[in-house]
Amino acid sequence: MNPIRQHWTLASASPRRLALLRQVGIEPFVLPAAVEEIENGHPAGELAILNAASKADAIEPRVKEGLLLAADTIVVVDGTLLGKPRDVEEAREMLDRLSGRVHEVITGYSLRCPAHQLRVDDSETTHVRMRTLQPWEIEQYIATGEPFDKAGSYGIQGAAAPFVDRIEGCYFNVVGLPLSAILGKVGEWSVDSTC
Repeated sequence: MNPIRQHWTLASASPRRLALLRQVGIEPFVLPAAVEEIENGHPAGELAILNAASKADAIEPRVKEGLLLAADTIVVVDGTLLGKPRDVEEAREMLDRLSGRVHEVITGYSLRCPAHQLRVDDSETTHVRMRTLQPWEIEQYIATGEPFDKAGSYGIQGAAAPFVDRIEGCYFNVVGLPLSAILGKVGEWSVDSTC
């Protein structure tokens, strides 16, 4: 099926995920899921998938047509999960910890076509190397306010772009949605026309 021609519901309030879908010609109906995310007790990839599936579960009864997409992005360094910072100090600690190191960005996603009982829960991992940051760079970035709604306290697509030395894997995954993987899954579904 052609993913661009489908009706989409995005179970997320993330402006970055919305922008990514719009970038490829998808204008989803945005219906954020109000669920409490699991923060530990599972391996990182599994945790991201569980959180994405929980969001999709909350919204699915309200989706009568088309595709439903939910996602959860986490940052992992040395086996430690970095969520969204609670305050300036935590943002500073996270950025200092990522400085000069390689970390993983994992996005779990739950993609569904409820009308045809199609579902895939999966995750994508991208390895990101951040160059060594100077203390003034960290402070200047925190002052932008950008870190506070982002896992790991940074956004690769924003003012932290010059912090990233290199990536291995999907760039869009780091922003919040592994577009290639998600649209590829929809393309594999053999429903005749629309979902």
